[in-house]
Amino acid sequence: QVQLVESGGGLVQAGGSLRLSCAASGRTFDNYAMAWFRQAPGKKREIVAAISWNGGNTYYEESVKGRFTISRANAKNTITLQMNSLKPEDTAVYYCAADPDNKNDAIVRITAALYSYWGQGTQVTVSS
Repeated sequence: QVQLVESGGGLVQAGGSLRLSCAASGRTFDNYAMAWFRQAPGKKREIVAAISWNGGNTYYEESVKGRFTISRANAKNTITLQMNSLKPEDTAVYYCAADPDNKNDAIVRITAALYSYWGQGTQVTVSS
């Protein structure tokens, strides 16, 4: 079992920055692919960014490319999402998720159903 706890959400003006963190505990974290998803009111949960177990491969949803950066520190059992140049459309609940079944550092998976462990989410609100 893996427990994931997100932090760092909040209210920010458009153009501002936030840094989300996800702390993992429980089973071994450093061989799990990880991702950030988000869900806005009335919309489906969508992937924002993903990172392979050793950090060798990343994926970004098109609308966040060049603005968001995902990273991981396996020794600290944490992943982060640095979000810059935030826009009102980035407003959502952001979730950290773990994909323990993907052992291939060359691949990240982007389908929510493939992620076995989820955090409770952290609210990000961007005002215009």
